[in-house]
Amino acid sequence: MAACDVIVIGLGAMGAAAADHLARRGARVLGIERFGIAHGRGSSHGRSRAIRLAYFEDPAYVPLLRRAYENWRDLERRSGESLLSITGTLEIGRPDGAVVAGSLASCRQHQLMHEMLDRASIRRRCPVFELPEDYVALWQPDGGYLRPEAAVAASIGLAAEAGAQLHFGEQVRSIEPDAGAVTVVTDEARYEAGQVIVAAGPWLADLVPEIAPHLRPTRQVLGWFWPRDMAAFGPGRLPVFIVDDGADGAHYGFPAFEGSAVKVARHGHLDEPVGPDNARRPVRPEDVAVLRRFLAARLPLLDGEPVQTATCTYSRLPEDFFLIDRAPSDPRILVASPCSGHGFKFASVIGEILADLAMAGATPLPVAPFSWAAMARRASADAGGD
Repeated sequence: MAACDVIVIGLGAMGAAAADHLARRGARVLGIERFGIAHGRGSSHGRSRAIRLAYFEDPAYVPLLRRAYENWRDLERRSGESLLSITGTLEIGRPDGAVVAGSLASCRQHQLMHEMLDRASIRRRCPVFELPEDYVALWQPDGGYLRPEAAVAASIGLAAEAGAQLHFGEQVRSIEPDAGAVTVVTDEARYEAGQVIVAAGPWLADLVPEIAPHLRPTRQVLGWFWPRDMAAFGPGRLPVFIVDDGADGAHYGFPAFEGSAVKVARHGHLDEPVGPDNARRPVRPEDVAVLRRFLAARLPLLDGEPVQTATCTYSRLPEDFFLIDRAPSDPRILVASPCSGHGFKFASVIGEILADLAMAGATPLPVAPFSWAAMARRASADAGGD
Protein backbone atom coordinates (compact mmCIF):
# COMPACT_ATOMS: atom_id res chain seq x y z
CA MET A 1 0.00 0.00 0.00
CA ALA A 2 1.34 3.44 -0.94
CA ALA A 3 2.39 5.69 1.90
CA CYS A 4 0.14 8.49 0.67
CA ASP A 5 -2.71 8.93 -1.75
CA VAL A 6 -1.33 11.78 -3.83
CA ILE A 7 2.05 13.43 -4.19
CA VAL A 8 1.96 16.98 -5.54
CA ILE A 9 5.19 18.07 -7.22
CA GLY A 10 5.54 21.84 -7.30
CA LEU A 11 3.84 24.06 -4.73
CA GLY A 12 3.38 27.22 -6.73
CA ALA A 13 -0.09 28.51 -7.50
CA MET A 14 -1.47 25.30 -9.02
CA GLY A 15 0.22 22.78 -6.75
CA ALA A 16 -0.58 24.71 -3.58
CA ALA A 17 -4.25 24.94 -4.56
CA ALA A 18 -4.34 21.22 -5.38
CA ALA A 19 -2.77 20.32 -2.03
CA ASP A 20 -5.35 22.47 -0.25
CA HIS A 21 -8.32 20.92 -2.06
CA LEU A 22 -7.02 17.38 -1.63
CA ALA A 23 -6.24 17.73 2.07
CA ARG A 24 -9.65 19.26 2.76
CA ARG A 25 -11.24 16.15 1.23
CA GLY A 26 -9.30 13.86 3.52
CA ALA A 27 -6.64 12.65 1.11
CA ARG A 28 -3.20 11.75 2.41
CA VAL A 29 -1.15 14.37 0.61
CA LEU A 30 2.58 14.95 0.28
CA GLY A 31 3.64 18.18 -1.43
CA ILE A 32 7.23 18.67 -2.59
CA GLU A 33 8.72 22.01 -3.64
CA ARG A 34 12.35 22.52 -4.64
CA PHE A 35 12.38 26.16 -3.48
CA GLY A 36 10.57 28.05 -0.70
CA ILE A 37 7.00 29.20 -0.16
CA ALA A 38 5.86 31.70 -2.84
CA HIS A 39 9.37 31.83 -4.32
CA GLY A 40 10.36 34.08 -7.22
CA ARG A 41 11.79 31.46 -9.59
CA GLY A 42 8.65 30.47 -11.47
CA SER A 43 5.34 32.12 -12.37
CA SER A 44 3.62 32.80 -9.04
CA HIS A 45 5.15 36.08 -7.90
CA GLY A 46 5.25 39.76 -8.80
CA ARG A 47 2.82 41.35 -6.24
CA SER A 48 -0.16 41.30 -8.62
CA ARG A 49 -1.80 39.03 -11.16
CA ALA A 50 -4.74 40.09 -13.30
CA ILE A 51 -8.10 38.36 -13.17
CA ARG A 52 -10.45 39.01 -16.10
CA LEU A 53 -13.90 37.67 -16.85
CA ALA A 54 -14.07 39.14 -20.37
CA TYR A 55 -11.57 36.65 -21.74
CA PHE A 56 -10.20 37.47 -25.17
CA GLU A 57 -8.15 34.27 -25.40
CA ASP A 58 -11.22 32.04 -25.84
CA PRO A 59 -14.80 31.98 -24.49
CA ALA A 60 -14.13 28.40 -23.31
CA TYR A 61 -12.29 29.79 -20.30
CA VAL A 62 -15.21 31.81 -18.92
CA PRO A 63 -17.02 28.97 -17.06
CA LEU A 64 -13.78 28.12 -15.27
CA LEU A 65 -13.25 31.79 -14.44
CA ARG A 66 -16.67 32.04 -12.82
CA ARG A 67 -15.78 29.12 -10.58
CA ALA A 68 -12.32 30.58 -9.95
CA TYR A 69 -13.88 33.78 -8.58
CA GLU A 70 -16.00 31.73 -6.17
CA ASN A 71 -12.99 29.75 -5.02
CA TRP A 72 -10.83 32.85 -4.51
CA ARG A 73 -13.49 34.34 -2.27
CA ASP A 74 -13.72 31.04 -0.40
CA LEU A 75 -9.94 31.04 0.08
CA GLU A 76 -10.17 34.57 1.46
CA ARG A 77 -12.85 33.51 3.95
CA ARG A 78 -10.93 30.45 5.10
CA SER A 79 -7.57 32.18 5.39
CA GLY A 80 -8.66 35.60 6.61
CA GLU A 81 -6.46 37.18 3.92
CA SER A 82 -7.42 39.83 1.37
CA LEU A 83 -6.44 38.27 -1.97
CA LEU A 84 -8.75 39.61 -4.69
CA SER A 85 -9.40 43.30 -5.43
CA ILE A 86 -11.96 44.39 -8.01
CA THR A 87 -11.05 47.38 -10.19
CA GLY A 88 -12.80 46.46 -13.42
CA THR A 89 -10.80 45.81 -16.58
CA LEU A 90 -10.28 48.07 -19.56
CA GLU A 91 -9.26 46.23 -22.74
CA ILE A 92 -8.15 48.71 -25.36
CA GLY A 93 -7.33 48.46 -29.06
CA ARG A 94 -8.84 48.54 -32.50
CA PRO A 95 -12.35 47.08 -32.79
CA ASP A 96 -11.11 44.18 -34.92
CA GLY A 97 -8.00 43.52 -32.82
CA ALA A 98 -7.52 40.26 -30.96
CA VAL A 99 -8.09 41.70 -27.49
CA VAL A 100 -11.19 43.82 -28.08
CA ALA A 101 -12.88 41.44 -30.53
CA GLY A 102 -12.06 38.38 -28.45
CA SER A 103 -13.25 39.95 -25.21
CA LEU A 104 -16.47 41.09 -26.85
CA ALA A 105 -17.08 37.56 -28.16
CA SER A 106 -16.70 36.16 -24.64
CA CYS A 107 -19.04 38.79 -23.22
CA ARG A 108 -21.71 38.07 -25.81
CA GLN A 109 -21.46 34.29 -25.60
CA HIS A 110 -21.64 34.24 -21.81
CA GLN A 111 -23.88 37.30 -21.35
CA LEU A 112 -21.31 39.21 -19.31
CA MET A 113 -21.97 42.77 -18.27
CA HIS A 114 -19.81 45.10 -20.35
CA GLU A 115 -19.67 48.52 -21.95
CA MET A 116 -18.01 49.59 -25.19
CA LEU A 117 -16.22 52.93 -25.09
CA ASP A 118 -14.99 55.10 -27.94
CA ARG A 119 -11.78 57.09 -27.66
CA ALA A 120 -13.50 60.14 -26.19
CA SER A 121 -15.23 58.02 -23.55
CA ILE A 122 -11.96 56.32 -22.65
CA ARG A 123 -10.38 59.74 -22.28
CA ARG A 124 -13.13 60.90 -19.93
CA ARG A 125 -12.93 57.77 -17.80
CA CYS A 126 -9.12 57.30 -17.81
CA PRO A 127 -7.44 60.48 -19.04
CA VAL A 128 -3.95 59.04 -18.53
CA PHE A 129 -4.09 57.13 -21.86
CA GLU A 130 -2.93 58.60 -25.18
CA LEU A 131 -4.63 56.61 -27.93
CA PRO A 132 -5.14 56.72 -31.71
CA GLU A 133 -8.48 58.00 -32.99
CA ASP A 134 -9.69 54.55 -34.04
CA TYR A 135 -9.08 52.84 -30.67
CA VAL A 136 -12.00 51.64 -28.56
CA ALA A 137 -12.21 49.84 -25.24
CA LEU A 138 -14.28 47.15 -23.61
CA TRP A 139 -15.03 47.86 -19.95
CA GLN A 140 -15.94 44.86 -17.79
CA PRO A 141 -16.67 45.59 -14.12
CA ASP A 142 -15.73 42.21 -12.61
CA GLY A 143 -12.01 42.26 -13.38
CA GLY A 144 -9.24 43.13 -10.97
CA TYR A 145 -6.07 41.72 -9.50
CA LEU A 146 -4.88 39.01 -7.14
CA ARG A 147 -1.98 39.08 -4.68
CA PRO A 148 -0.02 36.02 -5.85
CA GLU A 149 2.45 35.54 -3.01
CA ALA A 150 -0.27 35.89 -0.37
CA ALA A 151 -2.57 33.55 -2.30
CA VAL A 152 0.05 30.80 -2.55
CA ALA A 153 0.96 31.18 1.12
CA ALA A 154 -2.72 31.00 2.11
CA SER A 155 -3.24 27.75 0.21
CA ILE A 156 -0.06 26.29 1.70
CA GLY A 157 -1.10 27.21 5.23
CA LEU A 158 -4.58 25.76 4.86
CA ALA A 159 -3.28 22.56 3.26
CA ALA A 160 -0.91 22.06 6.19
CA GLU A 161 -3.71 22.73 8.69
CA ALA A 162 -5.80 20.05 6.95
CA GLY A 163 -3.03 17.49 7.35
CA ALA A 164 -0.92 17.73 4.18
CA GLN A 165 2.79 17.02 4.60
CA LEU A 166 4.69 19.75 2.76
CA HIS A 167 8.41 19.60 2.02
CA PHE A 168 10.31 22.68 0.85
CA GLY A 169 13.87 22.89 -0.40
CA GLU A 170 13.67 19.33 -1.76
CA GLN A 171 14.17 18.64 -5.46
CA VAL A 172 12.40 15.86 -7.31
CA ARG A 173 14.75 13.92 -9.56
CA SER A 174 12.41 11.43 -11.22
CA ILE A 175 9.01 9.76 -11.25
CA GLU A 176 9.11 5.95 -11.41
CA PRO A 177 5.75 4.19 -11.87
CA ASP A 178 5.45 0.44 -11.39
CA ALA A 179 2.59 -1.98 -10.94
CA GLY A 180 2.07 -1.24 -7.27
CA ALA A 181 2.56 2.50 -6.93
CA VAL A 182 4.18 5.60 -8.35
CA THR A 183 7.54 6.36 -6.74
CA VAL A 184 8.85 9.91 -6.58
CA VAL A 185 12.61 10.12 -6.14
CA THR A 186 14.03 13.30 -4.61
CA ASP A 187 17.52 14.33 -3.57
CA GLU A 188 16.61 13.21 -0.05
CA ALA A 189 14.28 10.20 -0.22
CA ARG A 190 11.92 7.96 -2.18
CA TYR A 191 8.16 8.35 -1.70
CA GLU A 192 5.29 6.19 -2.92
CA ALA A 193 1.76 7.25 -3.80
CA GLY A 194 -1.25 6.02 -5.67
CA GLN A 195 -1.16 9.09 -7.93
CA VAL A 196 1.14 12.02 -8.65
CA ILE A 197 0.22 15.54 -9.71
CA VAL A 198 3.03 17.31 -11.56
CA ALA A 199 2.63 21.10 -11.38
CA ALA A 200 6.27 21.96 -11.95
CA GLY A 201 5.83 24.89 -14.32
CA PRO A 202 8.85 25.38 -16.61
CA TRP A 203 10.55 22.32 -15.06
CA LEU A 204 7.69 20.06 -16.16
CA ALA A 205 9.58 18.47 -19.05
CA ASP A 206 12.34 17.32 -16.69
CA LEU A 207 9.81 15.04 -14.99
CA VAL A 208 7.35 14.28 -17.80
CA PRO A 209 9.54 14.05 -20.91
CA GLU A 210 6.64 13.46 -23.28
CA ILE A 211 5.59 17.09 -22.90
CA ALA A 212 8.99 18.38 -24.00
CA PRO A 213 8.05 18.79 -27.70
CA HIS A 214 5.15 21.04 -26.72
CA LEU A 215 6.43 23.05 -23.73
CA ARG A 216 8.32 26.27 -24.43
CA PRO A 217 9.40 28.34 -21.40
CA THR A 218 9.94 32.01 -22.23
CA ARG A 219 11.29 34.93 -20.24
CA GLN A 220 8.90 37.66 -19.10
CA VAL A 221 10.02 41.07 -17.79
CA LEU A 222 8.01 43.24 -15.40
CA GLY A 223 8.62 46.91 -14.62
CA TRP A 224 7.33 49.26 -11.93
CA PHE A 225 7.14 52.99 -12.71
CA TRP A 226 6.28 55.99 -10.53
CA PRO A 227 3.56 58.15 -12.09
CA ARG A 228 3.85 61.92 -12.25
CA ASP A 229 0.27 62.12 -10.93
CA MET A 230 -0.22 59.36 -8.35
CA ALA A 231 -3.91 60.16 -7.81
CA ALA A 232 -4.67 59.41 -11.46
CA PHE A 233 -3.18 55.92 -11.18
CA GLY A 234 -4.81 54.64 -7.99
CA PRO A 235 -7.31 51.75 -7.91
CA GLY A 236 -10.26 54.14 -7.88
CA ARG A 237 -9.12 55.83 -11.08
CA LEU A 238 -7.15 53.27 -13.08
CA PRO A 239 -8.45 49.74 -13.63
CA VAL A 240 -6.39 46.74 -14.62
CA PHE A 241 -5.79 47.32 -18.33
CA ILE A 242 -4.60 45.77 -21.57
CA VAL A 243 -3.61 47.86 -24.59
CA ASP A 244 -3.43 45.88 -27.83
CA ASP A 245 -1.25 47.64 -30.40
CA GLY A 246 -1.42 44.84 -32.94
CA ALA A 247 1.99 44.07 -34.39
CA ASP A 248 3.60 46.18 -31.65
CA GLY A 249 2.26 43.81 -29.01
CA ALA A 250 -0.17 43.89 -26.11
CA HIS A 251 0.88 45.55 -22.87
CA TYR A 252 -0.89 45.19 -19.55
CA GLY A 253 -0.74 46.99 -16.25
CA PHE A 254 -2.15 47.53 -12.80
CA PRO A 255 -3.11 50.51 -10.68
CA ALA A 256 -0.78 51.75 -7.97
CA PHE A 257 -1.95 50.08 -4.76
CA GLU A 258 -0.69 49.90 -1.19
CA GLY A 259 1.97 52.52 -1.89
CA SER A 260 3.45 50.64 -4.84
CA ALA A 261 4.43 51.99 -8.22
CA VAL A 262 2.48 51.09 -11.37
CA LYS A 263 3.37 47.67 -12.77
CA VAL A 264 3.54 47.33 -16.57
CA ALA A 265 4.63 44.50 -18.86
CA ARG A 266 4.46 43.45 -22.50
CA HIS A 267 2.61 40.16 -22.90
CA GLY A 268 5.25 37.65 -23.95
CA HIS A 269 7.93 40.37 -23.80
CA LEU A 270 10.46 39.39 -26.51
CA ASP A 271 9.18 35.79 -26.77
CA GLU A 272 12.65 34.71 -25.70
CA PRO A 273 13.02 30.96 -25.07
CA VAL A 274 14.90 30.14 -21.87
CA GLY A 275 15.81 27.18 -19.77
CA PRO A 276 13.89 27.12 -16.50
CA ASP A 277 17.06 27.69 -14.50
CA ASN A 278 18.32 30.75 -16.40
CA ALA A 279 15.14 32.79 -16.84
CA ARG A 280 16.09 35.12 -13.98
CA ARG A 281 19.15 36.59 -15.65
CA PRO A 282 19.38 40.36 -15.05
CA VAL A 283 17.00 42.75 -16.77
CA ARG A 284 18.84 44.40 -19.67
CA PRO A 285 18.58 47.93 -21.10
CA GLU A 286 16.77 46.53 -24.15
CA ASP A 287 14.17 44.96 -21.84
CA VAL A 288 13.46 48.32 -20.23
CA ALA A 289 13.36 49.98 -23.65
CA VAL A 290 10.47 47.71 -24.67
CA LEU A 291 8.40 48.98 -21.75
CA ARG A 292 9.41 52.62 -22.11
CA ARG A 293 8.48 52.72 -25.81
CA PHE A 294 4.97 51.69 -24.84
CA LEU A 295 4.77 54.17 -21.97
CA ALA A 296 6.01 57.07 -24.08
CA ALA A 297 3.31 56.37 -26.65
CA ARG A 298 0.35 55.36 -24.47
CA LEU A 299 0.98 56.39 -20.83
CA PRO A 300 3.37 59.35 -20.94
CA LEU A 301 2.79 60.22 -17.27
CA LEU A 302 4.56 56.95 -16.44
CA ASP A 303 7.49 57.32 -18.82
CA GLY A 304 10.80 57.29 -16.98
CA GLU A 305 13.29 54.90 -15.50
CA PRO A 306 11.65 52.00 -13.63
CA VAL A 307 11.96 51.95 -9.87
CA GLN A 308 12.06 48.16 -9.97
CA THR A 309 12.22 45.37 -12.52
CA ALA A 310 11.75 41.63 -12.23
CA THR A 311 11.48 38.54 -14.37
CA CYS A 312 9.20 35.54 -14.38
CA THR A 313 8.62 32.62 -16.72
CA TYR A 314 5.85 31.82 -19.15
CA SER A 315 5.42 28.05 -19.62
CA ARG A 316 3.90 28.17 -23.09
CA LEU A 317 2.01 25.40 -24.88
CA PRO A 318 0.55 25.37 -28.43
CA GLU A 319 -1.78 28.34 -29.00
CA ASP A 320 -1.17 29.28 -25.33
CA PHE A 321 -3.86 26.87 -24.14
CA PHE A 322 -3.63 24.92 -20.89
CA LEU A 323 -2.92 21.25 -20.29
CA ILE A 324 -4.80 19.52 -17.46
CA ASP A 325 -4.83 15.78 -18.09
CA ARG A 326 -3.32 12.40 -17.33
CA ALA A 327 0.02 11.57 -18.91
CA PRO A 328 -0.32 9.22 -21.90
CA SER A 329 2.47 7.06 -20.48
CA ASP A 330 0.70 6.40 -17.15
CA PRO A 331 -2.80 7.53 -16.07
CA ARG A 332 -1.67 7.77 -12.45
CA ILE A 333 0.43 10.81 -13.37
CA LEU A 334 -1.66 13.98 -13.64
CA VAL A 335 -0.02 16.82 -15.54
CA ALA A 336 -1.01 20.42 -14.83
CA SER A 337 0.44 23.11 -17.06
CA PRO A 338 -2.26 25.78 -16.93
CA CYS A 339 -0.03 28.75 -17.55
CA SER A 340 1.01 29.96 -21.00
CA GLY A 341 1.31 33.41 -19.47
CA HIS A 342 -2.30 33.74 -18.32
CA GLY A 343 -2.86 30.99 -15.78
CA PHE A 344 -2.52 32.36 -12.26
CA LYS A 345 -6.10 33.63 -12.08
CA PHE A 346 -7.31 30.05 -12.61
CA ALA A 347 -5.28 28.49 -9.78
CA SER A 348 -8.18 28.32 -7.34
CA VAL A 349 -10.29 26.28 -9.77
CA ILE A 350 -7.39 24.26 -11.20
CA GLY A 351 -6.72 22.98 -7.68
CA GLU A 352 -10.33 21.83 -7.47
CA ILE A 353 -10.12 20.13 -10.88
CA LEU A 354 -6.94 18.28 -9.96
CA ALA A 355 -8.49 17.09 -6.70
CA ASP A 356 -11.56 15.89 -8.63
CA LEU A 357 -9.43 13.96 -11.10
CA ALA A 358 -7.23 12.41 -8.43
CA MET A 359 -10.01 11.40 -6.06
CA ALA A 360 -13.05 10.84 -8.27
CA GLY A 361 -11.45 10.09 -11.62
CA ALA A 362 -13.38 12.87 -13.35
CA THR A 363 -14.52 16.46 -12.86
CA PRO A 364 -17.83 18.16 -13.64
CA LEU A 365 -15.93 21.27 -14.70
CA PRO A 366 -15.36 21.80 -18.45
CA VAL A 367 -11.79 20.68 -19.13
CA ALA A 368 -12.08 18.98 -22.54
CA PRO A 369 -10.29 21.87 -24.32
CA PHE A 370 -7.30 21.28 -22.04
CA SER A 371 -6.75 17.58 -22.73
CA TRP A 372 -3.58 16.01 -24.06
CA ALA A 373 -5.38 15.12 -27.30
CA ALA A 374 -6.55 18.70 -27.76
CA MET A 375 -3.01 19.95 -27.19
CA ALA A 376 -1.69 17.53 -29.82
CA ARG A 377 -4.29 18.77 -32.33
CA ARG A 378 -3.26 22.38 -31.72
CA ALA A 379 0.40 21.45 -32.09
CA SER A 380 -0.37 19.76 -35.40
CA ALA A 381 -2.26 22.83 -36.61
CA ASP A 382 0.64 25.09 -35.60
CA ALA A 383 2.98 22.87 -37.60
CA GLY A 384 0.76 23.03 -40.67
CA GLY A 385 -0.84 19.61 -40.24
CA ASP A 386 -4.45 18.70 -40.93
